[in-house]
Amino acid sequence: MSYKTVSLNSATVQKNWVLVDATNEVAGRLAATVAYMLRGKNKPGFTPHVDCGDNVIVINAEKIRFTGNKMTDKQYVRHTGYPGGQRFITPAALLKKKPFAVVEKAVKGMLPKTRLGAEQFRNLHVYEGPSHPHEAQKPTLIKLSEIR
Repeated sequence: MSYKTVSLNSATVQKNWVLVDATNEVAGRLAATVAYMLRGKNKPGFTPHVDCGDNVIVINAEKIRFTGNKMTDKQYVRHTGYPGGQRFITPAALLKKKPFAVVEKAVKGMLPKTRLGAEQFRNLHVYEGPSHPHEAQKPTLIKLSEIR
């Protein structure tokens, strides 16, 4: 038998819109599954050098949870660019300030640190509440347990 290796390109890729509800989901597990879908690894024609992943919409980002004491003990670090400009924030404080940023930070850290990773990150849309402006794309609601 002869088998053909499928290699997709930007013209032949099928990108779908999927909706993920983050209510009561663990942050790292949610981010790992979303990054998996953004890369396109859940598709049979996965090609590593092509953006073949789906457009992912995450709703209810403020209802995400962390296991253990990570909500208060974990710290996100950033630098302002000035001397002594290192700033720290906990997930609890970031959830109050910008709930969508916790999910975005987790997913971005699980994508490749290349131009392709930046392109795939643009396919992620995170929203605080149950509503989103992408109804015209008719996203399909999926359960995280079905993906992995």
